[in-house]
Amino acid sequence: MGIAKIPAVIWLLGVVLALGVSVSPAEGAKTRHHDFFIKESNYTRLCKERTVLTVNGQFPGPTIYARKGDLVIVNVYNQGDKNITIHWNGVDQPRNPWSDGPEYITQCPIRPGGNFTYRVILSEEDGTLWWHAHSDFDRTTVHGAIVIHPKLGTTFPFWWNADVNHLLEEAERIGSEINISDANTINGQPGDLFPCSKAGTYKIPVQHGKTYLLRIINAGLSNDLFFSVAGHNLTVVGTDGHYTKPFAVKHIMIAPGQTMDALLEANRADGGRYYMAARTFASNPNIEVNNSTATAIVEYMDDAPGRTAPPEFPTNLPGVNDIDSATAYTAQLRSLGSKDHPVDVPRQVDEHMLVTIAVNVLPCAPNETCGGPDGNRQAASLNNVSFVNPSVDILGAYYRSVRGVFDADFPNKPPFFFNFTDVDNDPVERWATKRGTKVKVVEYGAVVEVVFQDTSILGAENHPMHLHGFTFYVVGRGFGNFDEQKDPATYNLVDPPHQNTVSVPKAGWAAIRFRAANSGVWFMHCHFDRHVVWGMSTVFIMKDGKAPKAKMMPPPPNMPTC
Repeated sequence: MGIAKIPAVIWLLGVVLALGVSVSPAEGAKTRHHDFFIKESNYTRLCKERTVLTVNGQFPGPTIYARKGDLVIVNVYNQGDKNITIHWNGVDQPRNPWSDGPEYITQCPIRPGGNFTYRVILSEEDGTLWWHAHSDFDRTTVHGAIVIHPKLGTTFPFWWNADVNHLLEEAERIGSEINISDANTINGQPGDLFPCSKAGTYKIPVQHGKTYLLRIINAGLSNDLFFSVAGHNLTVVGTDGHYTKPFAVKHIMIAPGQTMDALLEANRADGGRYYMAARTFASNPNIEVNNSTATAIVEYMDDAPGRTAPPEFPTNLPGVNDIDSATAYTAQLRSLGSKDHPVDVPRQVDEHMLVTIAVNVLPCAPNETCGGPDGNRQAASLNNVSFVNPSVDILGAYYRSVRGVFDADFPNKPPFFFNFTDVDNDPVERWATKRGTKVKVVEYGAVVEVVFQDTSILGAENHPMHLHGFTFYVVGRGFGNFDEQKDPATYNLVDPPHQNTVSVPKAGWAAIRFRAANSGVWFMHCHFDRHVVWGMSTVFIMKDGKAPKAKMMPPPPNMPTC
């Protein structure tokens, strides 16, 4: 069965739905060029016009189309009024951390009036990824899709109403929780369930008998999302730029930072109109969330009378706190494991890490009024280290052996052990954390296993943990405290999903494995942006290997300065 084209990506914001270093692109690949102009543009949503930061005046931003193995050159011109960087989410960037993008980790930001050229090296990625700003909360509106088609001569392996930066500044000033958003969106539109939004509701025209590939991206700052299409099943065929064994579902659950490729078969003989809907999945009942439902409309174009009928709403979209549905969906993800897309899970581990995830507090400074729990400043941590961005980038400091920028002693385990997932016992003395700029240094080629352990400190919840520079295998997950004696026996080492963002379950754990064969400096963080701001992140420094192609590339000549 052929795959019909949808001219856009499906963005969940929410969702997006998309239908000087010398680098040589892969054999048969192309070098593709794009210009990104960062500038302010006026957009009207929910009855109010606002000035937002955009790329080329578009929201969502332009889609980059490429083939596996291509080299994409993106010239970014900052015509806005604030610093900016761009990250290529899920692109491994072999040996090229200089173009990865997180501010003060691999580069200084691009200042207003400045420009920088990113070299985006596509290697093993295939399917749907995305790009976004990696500075402050700018990715709210500065984001777009990366659609990576198979190499020539190959085919798809399947058949068928406030300024968010003002919110951030206020939250940082008083150390409080971030105010919730007013709506989720699909391709930049909240849908016709919201005021002043009916005319702009995103619509997808389909023809009976055709199959459509939906490229679904969760670009939201803070929400996991359920996504469903009324009257239709979805067949999931990929995640995070890698193919999966196809499986049919009535809905998906997608975490911030993740992408899902799904087939939609237009098989309704009666035609008509059907809502595709995105609703927040919130695992922590103690946190206020935006539980609204964003909608777009699937319209059968060969049913003229049906195009005026009210759309059918999905009856199988899970409720906002339906953790069982989220867990059941995630458990079905498996790597394709075909001859052309093999699975290569490392069996022997050199570095074992147990990393606890926590929301914490820091003491309020004298003469300050703070808005966090018990009058403290809100914080977050990994292994009780609340990460602090330095004033210069870590990559440049590492490359030039500059001392005093970071400490190479991020711990392999938490500083103290307790019943991490006892949600009924959260004593105040566990809330505190300490700030630091600590990194983990790994030898080239070492196999690393990281077990992320959620904790009940100030409330257990799901966490989408994202690693730059690598795609890892999610070899295991479960609820409760990780048991190093028993739980590894439950690992899937045959066909685990190959992802760059793993959804760590509430009051549970998830284990990932990867081989440190990409030298450079790589950020690891929760993809809930408020948690990144609070310090739920760290950095891996992967040392050079001995062979020339196992060494980090030198920096380009036009790196921005701090």
